[in-house]
Amino acid sequence: MTGLRVLHTGFPCLLQDAGRYGWQHLGVSPSGPLDWHAAAWANHLLGNAWGAPLLEVALGDFHLQAGVDTWIAVCGADVPIAVDDVPQPGWSRFPVYAGQHVRLGLARSGQRAYLAVAGGLVAQPVLGSLATQVREGLGGLDGKGRALQRDDVLVCAVASLKGKASVPWPYIPDYRRLSELRVIPGADMEGFADGEIERFFSCKWRLSPQSDRMGARLLGEPLTAPKRQWSLGVTTGAIQVPPDGQPIILLADRQTMGGYPLLGWLHPLDVWRLAQCPAHRELNFIKTELESAQEDLRRFYRFFR
Repeated sequence: MTGLRVLHTGFPCLLQDAGRYGWQHLGVSPSGPLDWHAAAWANHLLGNAWGAPLLEVALGDFHLQAGVDTWIAVCGADVPIAVDDVPQPGWSRFPVYAGQHVRLGLARSGQRAYLAVAGGLVAQPVLGSLATQVREGLGGLDGKGRALQRDDVLVCAVASLKGKASVPWPYIPDYRRLSELRVIPGADMEGFADGEIERFFSCKWRLSPQSDRMGARLLGEPLTAPKRQWSLGVTTGAIQVPPDGQPIILLADRQTMGGYPLLGWLHPLDVWRLAQCPAHRELNFIKTELESAQEDLRRFYRFFR
């Protein structure tokens, strides 16, 4: 079994799968794709199982050569896609034959593209997952959390599908317009001083360039947070307010415990939308109900799983 050889990666490109679950009590974050909507569609187009290993390509500028005849799907950030210089549409699947070159150009909108291969990519799991966690040194091709490098070989099987297919246009996000995000109120919200919560929802925030896969940092008029005397478990989407008053929204590579007060949780589908926002993007937040978020997530899982 051979696969796809990496010829160039200008920005971090990480092997991801459904995530590393069952280890958070030991401080191991789940990892996995930052944008599950795009990743799920890339695998779905190819008939892959939920969470099949694929690539998260930050900002594009990625080049590989096929060593097998297979099919590829690319979803997520709007990147130019070409096979041997022949343009291919995004949010679609297309065939690639041994010897051909696949290039992703720089992203025109969005931050992360997801490249899936029919049957999924193959590597040795660490703690039950291939998901790359650079900070903790877990997963990836080498098992030690390294991002992809030139001459890495992504192992996959020969595959043949019946024809091209694309995601229906209503399900393709316009990443240039993602600004209003839904928040489920709760956690320590009652401990905030009068007016602080409403100020969070009424103010404009900007996405800090210091954001990463661990958390999205917001910049704006600082909030005054209540003091917390203990730590507790945290989840993806939790909105922490540290002493500087600039909220942090936890993402896939988050820590598993936190002591900062929690304002609430970002709607799961909007966590994935946030992952495609560039630095300095202006954001504002609106309240939503837990039951509404649960129904949205059930609908998502019913379709993809």
